[in-house]
Amino acid sequence: MIQESNKKELLLWLLRLRQRFCVTGLSMFPVLKPGEEVLVDTRAYRHFLPEIGDLVVAKHPHRQDLRIIKWVALVDEKGNCFLLGENKEESSDSRSFGVVSSQQIIGRVTSRFPEYNQ
Repeated sequence: MIQESNKKELLLWLLRLRQRFCVTGLSMFPVLKPGEEVLVDTRAYRHFLPEIGDLVVAKHPHRQDLRIIKWVALVDEKGNCFLLGENKEESSDSRSFGVVSSQQIIGRVTSRFPEYNQ
């Protein structure tokens, strides 16, 4: 379960220590729906490798203009990560494109950005 952004996370975003990403596809449904936004700690893996179970934003290995949100399912000794989506039917993940290096991971999702209805 992804927590809603709290005051600390929103302050870190305002201080530019979190980056905001919008979900566009169904690969993480029902955990994340298209149009929802998340905050990402882009400094999370400066000194440590991702861990199994982390939700991350990464560069797609075959389309560098595309960003993907996936679960880390495996990390090998070389720092390569096997990434999986939540929705197996709608997911383009490591089962189709293989492992990604830890350098392709942009950061760890820390929270869901609050939704404000007007």
